[in-house]
Amino acid sequence: MELLTANSGSYPRIGDGPGEMRLRKAYQKWEENQISDEELEEVYRDYTAEVIREQEEAGLDVVTDGQLRWYDPLSHLAKNIGGCEVDGLLRYFDTNFYVRQPVVVDNLTWEDPLLIEEYQFAKDIAQKLLKPVITGPYTLANYSINRHYNSLSDLTLDYAEIVAREIERLVQEGAEEIQIDEPAILKNQEDFDIFSEAMDRLALAKKDARLDLYVYFADSAPFYEKLQDLPVDLLGLDFTYSPRLPDLIEEKGSEKGLGLGLIDARNTKMEDQEEIISVIKKILPGVNADRAYLNPSCGLEFLPREIAREKLENMVEIAERTKEMR
Repeated sequence: MELLTANSGSYPRIGDGPGEMRLRKAYQKWEENQISDEELEEVYRDYTAEVIREQEEAGLDVVTDGQLRWYDPLSHLAKNIGGCEVDGLLRYFDTNFYVRQPVVVDNLTWEDPLLIEEYQFAKDIAQKLLKPVITGPYTLANYSINRHYNSLSDLTLDYAEIVAREIERLVQEGAEEIQIDEPAILKNQEDFDIFSEAMDRLALAKKDARLDLYVYFADSAPFYEKLQDLPVDLLGLDFTYSPRLPDLIEEKGSEKGLGLGLIDARNTKMEDQEEIISVIKKILPGVNADRAYLNPSCGLEFLPREIAREKLENMVEIAERTKEMR
C-alpha cells in the first residue's frame, strides 16, 4: 500500500509576495470594465500555472488547479446549469466564507461542460497527476433554494445527472481521478439514502477512472461504516472534526483508500510531525487498498498563501518520514 501526498481542492488566491495580488487586481479591473474577458482569462491561466507549480515544488504527488476561477463551490457550477439561477449570499457551514446560493426554477439540464476547459488547461501544465474537483449533487441540492422540484430527493438526483455528465466528459478528456466534495451530508444523516443513490449514479459515469469522495466540516465518525459501502475508490476524511477516527479506523479497518485529512487547512498552526506520524502509523495497517493520501482537511483557501505552502512542505516531509519508518 502506497502513501502519497495530495491537495484537497482549493489554493489561496492571494499572497504577500511580488505579483501575488495580481489576480485580485485583475478581477477588480474586469468588474469595472477596465480589462476584457480575454485579459482576465490570461491572468487566470498564468496564476493557475503558478499555483500548480507551487504544489509540485512542495513535493505533492497529486495536485489540483487551485479552483482559482471559482467564486464559491456552488455558483461556479450552478451558473452554467439550465434551470438554475444564482441569488444572494449564504454563509458556508461554520466558515467565514459566503456562497452565492443556487435557485432552482425549472428542470435542471446539462447544456455545456462546466469544468472541461479549466481541466484541459491545467492538465497540460501539470507535471504530476492533476485531480479535478466537483461539488457533489447532495451538497448542491442541500444549499439550493428549490422553487421547482417536489422533493429534495428529486432535486438531488437531477443534480446527480448533471455531475455524472461532467464526470463522463472529464474521463473522456483523460482524467484518471476525480474528487467529489460532499460536506453537507455529514450534517444530514437522515438523507443518507438519497445521498447514496446519487453516488451510485456518479459511480456509473466514472468508467475506469478513480472516484474520490471527500467529506469535511463535521464529524464523519458516525458515518464511517456507511461511507465504506459507497461505490467510490477513496474516502477523504476531515480528522480535525473527528478525534475518534484514528481509533475507529484501527478497529474497523478500511477496504477503500483513505484521504487522511490530518493537516488542518483552517488553522495557521503548523502540525507537529511526530504527532501526525503516530496517527498515520496507527491507521495504515488497517487500510486494505492500493493507496492512501496524506492531505489537508479541506481546501487551502482559508489560509494565508505562505502558510499554505509551508503546510504542504511539512506534509510532504511527514509522508517521507513515515515511509522511511515502515
